[in-house]
Amino acid sequence: MLKLKTINDRIAWCVKDSKLTKTAFSEKLNVSQAFISQLCSGAKMPSDRTIADICREFNISELWLRTGEGEPHIQRDEDEEFLEVMEQIHMSDDELIKRIIKAYWFMEDEEKAAIRKLIDGFTKK
Repeated sequence: MLKLKTINDRIAWCVKDSKLTKTAFSEKLNVSQAFISQLCSGAKMPSDRTIADICREFNISELWLRTGEGEPHIQRDEDEEFLEVMEQIHMSDDELIKRIIKAYWFMEDEEKAAIRKLIDGFTKK
């Protein structure tokens, strides 16, 4: 089990675990890189919103982030992950992905099979 003494230590661990730069990490949270650096160093404390954003964006247990108890990552099954992705798509301004999903849903079975074959070809490369 991972033992880090402070929430700031755990946030620094989250940045490292994400394999992102502090700049890229901060962009996912819509905060400045300087703010993330201050959180990691202990110069600032995170707000409840920042904690919630870190947990949501990086699949981190809020209990672990706040207290250090338990495991850092939340284990989700495929259905939970799919529902989360669909919610993010629904909430986004990305009209293209919404149109693609809707168009696929209303295709005939043989059209869907052709799309699956095309996508399988892309993902095997």
